[in-house]
Amino acid sequence: MIEPIRTLWYEEETDSIVFIDETRLPESYEIARCTSLAELGSAIKTLAIRGAPALGVAGAFGVAIAARRSGETGYDQFFSQLTKDANWLSSTRPTAVNLSWGVQRVLSRVKRSGSVGEAKIAALSEALAVAREDAVICRKIGQHGAGLLPDHGTVLTHCNAGALACSEWGTALGVIRSAVEAGKEIRVIACETRPLLQGARLTAWELARDRIDVTVITDSMAASIMRQGKIGCVIVGADRITRDAVFNKIGTYMHAVCAKYHGIPFYVAAPVSTFDFDRTEEDIIVEERGREEIASFFGRTTLPNGVPVKNPGFDATPLTLVSAIITEHGLLYPPYDIRQVNGNIR
Repeated sequence: MIEPIRTLWYEEETDSIVFIDETRLPESYEIARCTSLAELGSAIKTLAIRGAPALGVAGAFGVAIAARRSGETGYDQFFSQLTKDANWLSSTRPTAVNLSWGVQRVLSRVKRSGSVGEAKIAALSEALAVAREDAVICRKIGQHGAGLLPDHGTVLTHCNAGALACSEWGTALGVIRSAVEAGKEIRVIACETRPLLQGARLTAWELARDRIDVTVITDSMAASIMRQGKIGCVIVGADRITRDAVFNKIGTYMHAVCAKYHGIPFYVAAPVSTFDFDRTEEDIIVEERGREEIASFFGRTTLPNGVPVKNPGFDATPLTLVSAIITEHGLLYPPYDIRQVNGNIR
């Protein structure tokens, strides 16, 4: 049995959000704490906490912490300030839908409360429920997706959609873990995922910890390896799924195009909370990150001064390139539509 990685949780003794600081991996494994909304927002912006499901849990806990720290005694003033805090927290990562989903779920529960005291209790209770559900959902995604993977073969993945992107187990890596637990002999090729190397730093760390065969490649090697017939399928996570596209770490679209050309299945593993079928690709703001992430590498300057960069955090992969979407309710196949997500999943 694979021992789960616990990524993000609430600690009652210190009334704080506790998490693995992912900026420190793989050099060191460090546990950090947030006791305020400002600290949580900083952790999210710096990617100490990252990954769509984990952001949903963090958003839920963030609203709970803000509610518990509030000094307002009148309910109207309390809820007005909490709403402002919630909106600010949602804005820290605009592309990933799970953050705002987790925030709004707890805020909606608070809204049904009759007093400030009741609201504070309800907020924490709902946030804890979000965290518990995430762990169960990831296990179900793993169970549903394991059958798609070959009994003996190599899987390509991009970025990190593992336990470190959730509260535990993972989405794309959860499928791989579940397949390995079922006895399948799976090898993983992890793209390093520039510019912040989440594949090399995080995915490789997780899989090596679990003694799952993993090899890291540069992002630009993927097409060549596909052409050599060394990839059985590609599996990635998602930060938002609209009616027409999957938003995931920049570089995902490139892998999907290459997989389509080479006749390789391209799978997306994500909870239903990641779906945003009210919107299309053109409606979504893609987060543009800082120049420094590209202009330097391991302490060395890699660009001449004054040369601009483009550094979008995500790209959009058309659903026409996706072979199946793996959810906690089952598998979705083309053509993808909202009716499947609402309960008609095959």
